[in-house]
Amino acid sequence: MKSVYVALMAAAGIVAAGQAHADEALAKAKNCMSCHAIDKKLVGPSYHDVAAKYKGDKAAVATLAAKVKAGGKGVWGPIPMPPNNVTDDEAKKLVTWVLSQK
Repeated sequence: MKSVYVALMAAAGIVAAGQAHADEALAKAKNCMSCHAIDKKLVGPSYHDVAAKYKGDKAAVATLAAKVKAGGKGVWGPIPMPPNNVTDDEAKKLVTWVLSQK
Protein backbone atom coordinates (compact mmCIF):
# COMPACT_ATOMS: atom_id res chain seq x y z
CA MET A 1 0.00 0.00 0.00
CA LYS A 2 2.86 2.35 0.86
CA SER A 3 4.43 1.80 -2.57
CA VAL A 4 1.11 2.67 -4.27
CA TYR A 5 0.89 5.89 -2.24
CA VAL A 6 4.49 6.81 -3.14
CA ALA A 7 3.81 6.11 -6.82
CA LEU A 8 0.67 8.26 -6.79
CA MET A 9 2.48 11.14 -5.10
CA ALA A 10 5.34 10.90 -7.60
CA ALA A 11 2.89 10.94 -10.50
CA ALA A 12 1.13 13.98 -9.06
CA GLY A 13 4.46 15.75 -8.73
CA ILE A 14 5.36 14.99 -12.33
CA VAL A 15 2.01 16.31 -13.56
CA ALA A 16 2.34 19.49 -11.48
CA ALA A 17 5.92 20.05 -12.63
CA GLY A 18 4.90 19.51 -16.24
CA GLN A 19 2.10 22.06 -15.95
CA ALA A 20 4.39 24.63 -14.30
CA HIS A 21 6.98 24.10 -17.01
CA ALA A 22 4.36 24.41 -19.76
CA ASP A 23 3.16 27.75 -18.43
CA GLU A 24 6.72 29.03 -18.07
CA ALA A 25 7.24 27.97 -21.68
CA LEU A 26 4.16 29.99 -22.67
CA ALA A 27 5.52 33.02 -20.80
CA LYS A 28 8.79 32.66 -22.69
CA ALA A 29 7.01 32.16 -26.02
CA LYS A 30 4.91 35.30 -25.50
CA ASN A 31 8.03 37.34 -24.50
CA CYS A 32 6.78 37.96 -20.95
CA MET A 33 10.21 37.00 -19.64
CA SER A 34 11.76 39.93 -21.53
CA CYS A 35 10.39 42.28 -18.85
CA HIS A 36 9.58 39.93 -15.95
CA ALA A 37 11.48 37.27 -14.01
CA ILE A 38 10.19 34.76 -11.52
CA ASP A 39 12.23 35.98 -8.57
CA LYS A 40 13.61 39.45 -9.34
CA LYS A 41 12.46 42.76 -10.71
CA LEU A 42 13.49 43.52 -14.28
CA VAL A 43 11.53 46.16 -16.19
CA GLY A 44 8.37 44.92 -14.49
CA PRO A 45 7.81 43.26 -11.11
CA SER A 46 8.90 39.73 -10.33
CA TYR A 47 6.25 37.06 -10.51
CA HIS A 48 6.84 36.37 -6.81
CA ASP A 49 5.94 39.99 -6.03
CA VAL A 50 2.81 39.87 -8.20
CA ALA A 51 1.68 36.63 -6.52
CA ALA A 52 2.25 38.14 -3.07
CA LYS A 53 0.38 41.35 -3.90
CA TYR A 54 -2.69 39.55 -5.23
CA LYS A 55 -2.72 36.62 -2.76
CA GLY A 56 -6.29 35.93 -1.69
CA ASP A 57 -7.81 38.29 -4.29
CA LYS A 58 -10.56 36.27 -5.94
CA ALA A 59 -10.83 38.74 -8.84
CA ALA A 60 -7.08 38.69 -9.55
CA VAL A 61 -7.13 36.23 -12.46
CA ALA A 62 -9.75 38.17 -14.39
CA THR A 63 -8.27 41.58 -13.52
CA LEU A 64 -4.70 40.63 -14.38
CA ALA A 65 -5.65 38.68 -17.53
CA ALA A 66 -7.35 41.84 -18.82
CA LYS A 67 -4.20 43.85 -18.04
CA VAL A 68 -2.01 41.30 -19.81
CA LYS A 69 -4.14 41.70 -22.94
CA ALA A 70 -4.75 45.47 -22.84
CA GLY A 71 -1.64 46.66 -21.03
CA GLY A 72 -1.52 48.68 -17.85
CA LYS A 73 0.29 51.40 -15.98
CA GLY A 74 0.75 52.92 -12.58
CA VAL A 75 0.37 49.88 -10.34
CA TRP A 76 4.07 48.96 -10.24
CA GLY A 77 5.63 52.29 -11.12
CA PRO A 78 5.88 54.68 -14.03
CA ILE A 79 6.87 52.20 -16.77
CA PRO A 80 3.71 50.96 -18.52
CA MET A 81 3.17 47.36 -19.60
CA PRO A 82 2.24 47.28 -23.28
CA PRO A 83 -0.68 45.25 -24.60
CA ASN A 84 0.23 41.65 -25.37
CA ASN A 85 -0.82 39.50 -28.29
CA VAL A 86 -2.42 36.64 -26.34
CA THR A 87 -5.78 34.95 -26.43
CA ASP A 88 -8.13 35.14 -23.45
CA ASP A 89 -7.24 31.53 -22.59
CA GLU A 90 -3.49 32.21 -22.81
CA ALA A 91 -3.83 35.30 -20.63
CA LYS A 92 -5.69 33.29 -17.97
CA LYS A 93 -3.12 30.48 -18.11
CA LEU A 94 -0.26 32.95 -17.75
CA VAL A 95 -1.88 34.80 -14.84
CA THR A 96 -2.82 31.57 -13.06
CA TRP A 97 0.80 30.44 -13.36
CA VAL A 98 2.15 33.81 -12.17
CA LEU A 99 -0.17 33.78 -9.16
CA SER A 100 1.03 30.26 -8.26
CA GLN A 101 4.60 31.48 -7.77
CA LYS A 102 5.74 31.57 -4.16
